[in-house]
Amino acid sequence: MRAFGVQRSPRTILFGAGQRAALAHLVRPHGQRAMICTDSRFGADPLLSGMAASLRDAGLTVGVYDGTLAELPMSCIDEAAQAARDIRPDVIVAVGGGSCIDLGKLVAVRLTYDGPLSDLYGEFRVPDGVLPVIAVPTTSGTGSEVTPVAVLDDPGLGVKIGISSPNLIPHAAVCDPELTLSCPPGLTANTGADAMTHAIEAFTTLRRDPTPDLGVANVFVGSNVISHMQAATAIRCLAGHLERAVRDGSDPVAREQVMLGALLAGQAFGTAGTAAAHAIQYPVGACTHTPHGLGVALLLPYVMEFNRPDCVGIFADIARLFGLPDAPDDLLSRQAIDAVDGLFGRIGIPKSLAALGVREADLGTIAEQSLTARRLVKNNPRPLDLDGVRRIIAAAFEGNRDLLRS
Repeated sequence: MRAFGVQRSPRTILFGAGQRAALAHLVRPHGQRAMICTDSRFGADPLLSGMAASLRDAGLTVGVYDGTLAELPMSCIDEAAQAARDIRPDVIVAVGGGSCIDLGKLVAVRLTYDGPLSDLYGEFRVPDGVLPVIAVPTTSGTGSEVTPVAVLDDPGLGVKIGISSPNLIPHAAVCDPELTLSCPPGLTANTGADAMTHAIEAFTTLRRDPTPDLGVANVFVGSNVISHMQAATAIRCLAGHLERAVRDGSDPVAREQVMLGALLAGQAFGTAGTAAAHAIQYPVGACTHTPHGLGVALLLPYVMEFNRPDCVGIFADIARLFGLPDAPDDLLSRQAIDAVDGLFGRIGIPKSLAALGVREADLGTIAEQSLTARRLVKNNPRPLDLDGVRRIIAAAFEGNRDLLRS
């Protein structure tokens, strides 16, 4: 197949310790009024006060909304949008984890679009002219600081739903690993495992025929030469440093490499997309109210086991990125799944859906709802139908990958 690549990204990405000091230089060209979207955890952190003070010292009027809720319910978006109308910002500064950054994106949309957000569900439905967003992640996981996606919890649908458009990509991202030093071990594990899942799913998504309209008619185009390099580096960074960051959150090298891995994984899946682990997590998260990163990471080894017959060579490459000794591809492809499973187990990711609170009676509904995420299902490297989803879910419920081995 001919080489084909797509890159969509913020205009500016600043990465490195201390780069938060450049925030005012990025914000000031957009106007005189800024709104910071964050959550109560980081809102009380002196680092947030320092960033707000730097904006005020640069002559900006700054308002702060610190009520972001995990998994982003619609009520939170409505409340933040009303706060933004009172502040009348020229630019949104989203500081925090994925939910804070997604909230910043959606508030920027709500200030320029009068219709309901439900009109924008799917791809390419966000109009031009969205207020600029400067994203400052304080966790290393979602990659939302560079992606064209915002995910929210719609109570009417009873499930999380995504809005996908290049118009949602932040104008700039400031990725300062010092901002992650206060992340507790559990949050570091869940967000880092989320990043690894992004990287592996982007690395292994189905590669499509590069027709002239592939990159302009689809937000997510499948595996491509640019996303492949980004995902490979992300896997290597996370494989070597995630466990270190969980065990010692003060390790500056581990924090730096995990944040770099999350950033590159976000860039990779921002064009390649994700696949079955994400499709299944949405209904799992809806019925268990458990964190997104925890759910996708739990599911990933089972999805990999299902996909392995169609992914022997690329799974062998994943094993090499984990630093495993060279061996025949078939053996390495199995060892890659063991390596992912082992890493996640060591950082505290549960082994079974039952451990998350999924009931056996829920499995049929989860399987059917998983298939409604068509953009994710069609990305899976092995064709995925209802029977396949049921097999993955049954194995994950039991915590037994052997059920997927033929």
